[in-house]
Amino acid sequence: MGTPDFAVESLKILVENNYNVVGVITMPDKPAGRGHKIQFSPVKQYALEKNLPLLQPEKLKDELFLQQLRDMKADLQIVVAFRMLPEVVWNMPKYGTFNLHASLLPQYRGAAPINWAIINGEKETGATTFFLTHEIDTGKIILQEKIAISETDNAGTVHDKLMIMGAGLVKKTVDLLLEDKIEGIDQSQFIQNETELKSAPKIFKETCQIDLSWNVEKVFNFVRGMSPYPAAWVELLFPGQENPILLKIFETEKEITSHELPVGTVISDEKKYAKVALSNGFIHLKSVQVAGKKRMDIGELLRGMRF
Repeated sequence: MGTPDFAVESLKILVENNYNVVGVITMPDKPAGRGHKIQFSPVKQYALEKNLPLLQPEKLKDELFLQQLRDMKADLQIVVAFRMLPEVVWNMPKYGTFNLHASLLPQYRGAAPINWAIINGEKETGATTFFLTHEIDTGKIILQEKIAISETDNAGTVHDKLMIMGAGLVKKTVDLLLEDKIEGIDQSQFIQNETELKSAPKIFKETCQIDLSWNVEKVFNFVRGMSPYPAAWVELLFPGQENPILLKIFETEKEITSHELPVGTVISDEKKYAKVALSNGFIHLKSVQVAGKKRMDIGELLRGMRF
């Protein structure tokens, strides 16, 4: 059960290793883009290519869907980037249902674990397989693996690393469950203090706005955590311009230094570089986008301005 690219890799590794995939569940087709054309999800595209039985329920408690699911007679259900399942679904197979989550649970429960781990400046993250239960992302942990997060990583690169690593983790989990070698570890055993748990709530447009009162490190991590999608944004007034410009920012460099400039002041040579004054230094703009334009390097933006 899954929808985006992140889920395809896990499905692919099972198919290519000759596991008996009796069915694939994905979201209903939705219109996308300016033309509002119906677009298949990546999981559906892969399932069709491999001639796998496919279900796209509107409602997960619909009796027709539940009967179709029962008819598949699955021994095990696997969820990767799908939606919250009702108990009647996750409790159906004899081996239960497990989920692949892109964090080291119990940290970063929620819809956007990759983004928030980077935004918070974590040096490592990982993936977890766990049994589904009533409360979201709280079931017994089966397996975990870690990866490092470097300062050159962003949400896109970490996503791709976890997508590949997570697929391998799914395969290992399936093997253990089919051999009846694991029961899972309660997440409470990983929690020493509830206040130390960090969440990963869904990201909205307003969540993506950069606050110029933040320090250099926080802005640098925020941009990485939102890049390439949905992208951090901020309004900046460039030298020689009458009005602020709303920019999406995809890549920056940081400069920690003391200065006496007002926060938000933009310094630019009008050709190659621009940096923004923050409380403890500057953030150098490297890759940006203005409304209606493609992503570009800062030099290209500056050369297109009239000073």
